[in-house]
Amino acid sequence: MNQKVLFLFISLITTTLMAQVGGRTTYQFLNLVNSPRQAALGGKIITNYDYDPTQALFNPASINPEMDNQLSLNYNNYIGDVSYGSAAYAYLWDRRTQVLHTGITYVNYGKFAGYDEGGNATDTFSGSEVALSVGHARNIAFTNFHVGGNLKFISSHLESYSSFGVALDIGVMYVYEDWDLNISGVARNVGTQLTPYDTQLEKLPFELIFGVSQTLQNIPIRWHFTLENMQQWNVAFANPNRSLIDLEGNETEERINFIDNAFRHMVLGIEIFPESGFNLRLGYNIRRAEELRIIERRAFAGLSAGFSVKFNYLRLSYSYSKYSTAASSSYFGLNINLQ
Repeated sequence: MNQKVLFLFISLITTTLMAQVGGRTTYQFLNLVNSPRQAALGGKIITNYDYDPTQALFNPASINPEMDNQLSLNYNNYIGDVSYGSAAYAYLWDRRTQVLHTGITYVNYGKFAGYDEGGNATDTFSGSEVALSVGHARNIAFTNFHVGGNLKFISSHLESYSSFGVALDIGVMYVYEDWDLNISGVARNVGTQLTPYDTQLEKLPFELIFGVSQTLQNIPIRWHFTLENMQQWNVAFANPNRSLIDLEGNETEERINFIDNAFRHMVLGIEIFPESGFNLRLGYNIRRAEELRIIERRAFAGLSAGFSVKFNYLRLSYSYSKYSTAASSSYFGLNINLQ
């Protein structure tokens, strides 16, 4: 490897390995779930290894020959006027031994009313972001390991400000067919801004994810277990509404311990009838549940659900989840077999 290329690669990694969670980096849309299947299973599932090309947007190691000529289109009405979606396609080439994957992820923030410093109305403005990716994966010869990478080109436009960036996803997956067991790890959004919004370059939302999934023997259920945000241990925050006040008026804040942090990295999901024409999907995101939980009120925060139905060459998917205490979110997806 050329020394300059190696130096650039190491620099990109070291500048993004610092602790990062939402709100501290730019291009946050890169970590939004990208399909109703992923959303229904709790989010950030990285261990599916089958026909769906959308999953390769999160884990390039999942790119495989089953994705050949599969087109996936997904749309989500997120919150308010915000909407986002994705599209992905894979093609088998080079004597049908290599799979090339491409995809796009976008978010549209809708229109905003503009005001000047004096509170006078000005022109409306909008914002949008998009990422175009190209990916490829390979099986390590004579092993059950697969490695893959996605190269992403990112464009962001917010009012009169624009920014461009580039990022790389690197994934490793172990597929043990005898047990129908998949184990995977992904380093996402290793990259940098090429053009800042103003004068200062901002960090990208780097994330490390680890996942395991397996189909139970003689039972049509596949379970998923994911650890998200592994690059930062402390992801839990004390909720001021959970503070305790004694009879003397002394206030004790909620304490976040080792167990609280450990559980808030976990995402759980199951697929019922995973390989049939109709399947059900359920998920539970523990960190989301804790952050959205309302005291003395049952809000079903953290829970998500969905299903998919196959019609010949089409598979329709839908999921329902809550990302805000104010509203729910529906995700629609369409997989098309172009064979």
